[in-house]
This record gives sequence, structure tokens and C-alpha cells, in this order.
Amino acid sequence: MRGDWKAVLGLVISGLLIWWVLRDVDVGEVWLALRGVRWELLVAAVAVTTSGFLVRALRWKVLLHPLHPGTRLRPRFAAVNIGFMANNLLPARVGEFARAYAISRMEPVSTSGAVGSLVVERFLDAVAVFLLLLVALASPSFPDVATVGGYPIGDLLTLVVGALVVILLGLLGLLMWPKALVWAVVRVVRFFPERTGRVLVGVVERFLAGLGALRSPRLLLLGFLWSVGFWAWNAVSFWLAFLAFDIELGYAPALFVQAIIALGVAVPSAPGFFGTFHAAAVVGLHEVYGIGHGTTLAFAFGYHLGAFIPVTVIGLYYAWRLGLSMEEVRRSEEVVEKAVEEGGASRAAREEPV
Repeated sequence: MRGDWKAVLGLVISGLLIWWVLRDVDVGEVWLALRGVRWELLVAAVAVTTSGFLVRALRWKVLLHPLHPGTRLRPRFAAVNIGFMANNLLPARVGEFARAYAISRMEPVSTSGAVGSLVVERFLDAVAVFLLLLVALASPSFPDVATVGGYPIGDLLTLVVGALVVILLGLLGLLMWPKALVWAVVRVVRFFPERTGRVLVGVVERFLAGLGALRSPRLLLLGFLWSVGFWAWNAVSFWLAFLAFDIELGYAPALFVQAIIALGVAVPSAPGFFGTFHAAAVVGLHEVYGIGHGTTLAFAFGYHLGAFIPVTVIGLYYAWRLGLSMEEVRRSEEVVEKAVEEGGASRAAREEPV
């Protein structure tokens, strides 16, 4: 079955990371920290992070504008929650495909175009997270000598920032010469099997369609401001969760831990980001800021589970309202890939010489 290897890989990585975070841990210390949680603050933290899905839906209007300027808020909000619910319950990270499929069921937006808008969203998220990370690194509260696995955190982050710069330059080239890229891909895929060629052309076409928001200075600025606002607001939930577990750190460390966790959950994992979320929390709080291992794990498991439940329930509700079964949600990747393949075939046909 397609995607089985991704599911297995995710389970293996999650299992190894859960073992890593729990090795040599005093379970009693973790339980004591969990029992002492200030529930009103943890509930507030979960409320803030859950409200972030509404912010995502508001921002998505800007990114979908080149495809359809009049998308409604409720369908966008429903699709966002369906996507994150799928990531929490299903393997192989099908959430992005489920989100694109769901919005195409409710609004006059193509699935391939919707996926392209999510490519832009991820790009803006990366830029916003790294800018806020720089704010955290420049704050007086950041440890002068911070290491991860014996390596200075500054060296590791330099590599990540360097990769981001390369991506930015590549996107700039695509924005300036999109037709050249399509022209090159159409000619290269002639040496591939027919179906593979159609898929490759479709992927490029989908990606370039999603870059429509980046070609408009106004939409680009709006999308960027929404992204910075979203991640700045989401960091408030981390800060409140710190306070709930008596972690005496301020807002700047919350920005840092948020960025580390955002990087961590990008790694393949089991559904729900189990293992990757917790390992990243250990790196950010325990190894960099020196918070006790037990307290760090209590925060990681408590906050993660608290944030996991609401979006999953909301996503299941909207999937039910839309008439989507979990099997349909699971197969949404195949639906999107078929749409991309058909788009690639039409593009290739238009590019054939007469």
C-alpha cells in the first residue's frame, strides 16, 4: 500500500525518540510535576494554541486569493482542522492533502492549487519562525554557552539559517523565471516513463500555481504579517504552559522552544508528532535552558496532549459534517496526486511542439 513505508519509518523514529527522552528518567519526578500543574494556566495555553487554527484559516484567505478571492471563513476553518486532525490520527502526514481535498469540496478551488497555497504557507511559516528565533537568540535571557549534544547551538542554527537562505534564493529564481522552469521540466521528463513525467510536471505546475501569492507584493506582505502574528501569538501558549509547570522562563525562551519544536516535528514521525515533539522539547528546555528533565517531560507530555485533543475533536466534527469518512481522508493523498497528474498531462500537452 502506498505510504506504508512512510508510516513504518515514522513509527520507528517516534519509538526511538520516545526511548531517548525516557532513558534514565525518574518517573516519580515527572509524575510529581504533572500533579503540581496549574490547570487554569494549562487550559489557557491550550485555548491560545487552539485559537491559532482560526488565525491559520484567516491567513489562508490571502494565500488562496490568486485561485479564488472569495473563499469563506467557515470552510477554510473546517479544512484546517480536518487537516490537523488527519495528521494526529493517520500515518504518513496526509493532513496537507486532506486539507486541500476538504477545501476543494467546499469552495471553488482546485485540490492541486490548494496544495500549492500550502507550499507558500509552509515557506512563510519557516521565515516567521526563524525571524522570531533570532529575537530569542538576541535576548538577554538566552544562555551564553548553549550546546546540544556537545555542539554549540549557534553552529547548528547557522546551518539551518544557511539552508533557509538557499531556499529563499531558489524561490526568488522561480518567481523571476517560472516559464523557464516549466520549459526545462517538460523537456527533461520526455526521458522518463509517461506516468512519472506527468506527475513531475504536475508537481512543478502545482508549486508554481501556489507561488501566486508571492508574486503580488501586497499579498506577500499580508501573508508574511499574518505568519509573524500567528507564531508570535502561538508562542504565548508556550509561555503560559511554562508557567503552568512552574518553569520560570519568559516570552523569549518560549519563542526559542517553539522554533526548536517546529523544526523537530518536521521530522517523519508517528501520527500526532509523538516522539519528535517531546525530543525537541527536551533539547530546547533541558539541554539549552537547563530545566530539570522531569519537569521538561511533564511539560512536553502535558502540553502536547492538551493541544492534541481539541483540534482532533473539531476536525472529526467537521469531517462528519462534510460527510468525509476516515477512509476518504486517508485516501486524500491519492486524490490530490491524481489531480496533479492530470494537470501535468494537460501542461505537457500544451507544451508539445506542433
